[in-house]
Amino acid sequence: MKTNYGKVLLSGIFKENPIFVLFLGLCPTLGVTSSAMNGLAMGLAVVAVLACSNFLISAFKNFIPSQVRIPAYIMIIASLVTIVQMVMEAYTPDLYKVLGLFIPLIVVNCIVLGRAESFASKNGMIASLLDGIGSGLGFTLSLTVLGIVREALGNGTIFGARVAPAAYNPALIFILAPGAFITIAFMKAFLNYLQLKKSREG
Repeated sequence: MKTNYGKVLLSGIFKENPIFVLFLGLCPTLGVTSSAMNGLAMGLAVVAVLACSNFLISAFKNFIPSQVRIPAYIMIIASLVTIVQMVMEAYTPDLYKVLGLFIPLIVVNCIVLGRAESFASKNGMIASLLDGIGSGLGFTLSLTVLGIVREALGNGTIFGARVAPAAYNPALIFILAPGAFITIAFMKAFLNYLQLKKSREG
């Protein structure tokens, strides 16, 4: 049976979006999306780990005994996270200082381990690579959009650039932890409304 690579890639962005559909990886989502740049950087780090871990796990799936597959997957993921962490610390130290606490948590992020177990361990290397990229991009898109909304409402800026008028009084709650819950709830409600409207029209 021929694999539809386009469908595999797009599934993680829309149909199986980790944040707004599956509600996975909410810990870093709540922690880093106080600004758009932080959300984008965290998302790209997850893309790198997801794509590479899916590819490697798919490549070695026939050599990993089923009894130790989860520890083996975690070892592969942890090695990749360490590489990403070292690269960020070397080339983007300011971002690393903000995200440093959350980067190691990628190892136990249920998105990464979930895709390894449910997809990479059962499919070919190319399909697994694309699945990792798609799920990572879906995660990145969600974090970036959340970061844009929270930063705009809570600070009057987007990616550090002032977008609100000088008279705007920022709603500081949006750059605090409760603001993440509020933003996710309203965005999910809006997406549900669009989906319901589409189904009624269809």
